[in-house]
Amino acid sequence: MNPNPRQIRLLQHVHARGTSSLEDLAQYLEVTVQTVRRDVRRLSEAGLLARFHGGTSLPNSTIENIAYHQRENLHAEGKTRIAQAVARAVPNDCSLLINIGTTTEAIAKALMNHSGLRVITNNINVAAILSRNDRCEVIVAGGVVRPRDNGIIGEATVDFIRQFKVDIALIGISGIEEDGSLRDYDYREVKVTQAIMAHAREVWLATDASKFNRQAMVQVASLSQIDRLFTDEKPPTPFTDLLAQAQVSLEIAGRL
Repeated sequence: MNPNPRQIRLLQHVHARGTSSLEDLAQYLEVTVQTVRRDVRRLSEAGLLARFHGGTSLPNSTIENIAYHQRENLHAEGKTRIAQAVARAVPNDCSLLINIGTTTEAIAKALMNHSGLRVITNNINVAAILSRNDRCEVIVAGGVVRPRDNGIIGEATVDFIRQFKVDIALIGISGIEEDGSLRDYDYREVKVTQAIMAHAREVWLATDASKFNRQAMVQVASLSQIDRLFTDEKPPTPFTDLLAQAQVSLEIAGRL
């Protein structure tokens, strides 16, 4: 397609931010939400954008994630709400395994007032955050450091994680597909997340609503392997039914 001037401005706005809500775009372009919705639909059909419930983002890739520094700023308010909801549910004096991701880093910040936590993580950023809480013990997994996001991955990391059995695994994910599969991009990271899930008594998934219907190459697990899911908006069809069938406890974090 040949985008019109308004659609070009829309594309530029989304490319500058990585993602945007329909309401934000309508305000920016000074048009109705219905007009934006039509434009987004046409642009997504042309492969120029990807749609999700209530918004749009850069086109999905099944093989490569959005750059870390872009992800840091995407859905920041929603991630904060999710993090606070998770922190309220995490008791003091428990053990946690925390994986790689900007949402889990937000959770680490929300846990700064907790005491008696023992945290094992393959995320250097999480370790750096929680190491400032002198009432918590932080254990960093060994392995290969991935420079782009300070994640620790590889077989040595998997072997390290297998030493432990913790109360709760707190994990983030890159995408949840319509078949209920949880997906990510790097198979080495996936192997570590699978080990984290296998060595926890409960698995809690924290993910913002943009991850529903987002595709990625490698399957991590299925919703049936999750005990609780924390998100910032009501999941779109068919995920509410899938969660109910899998007996996953769903918590939608309220507005700040």
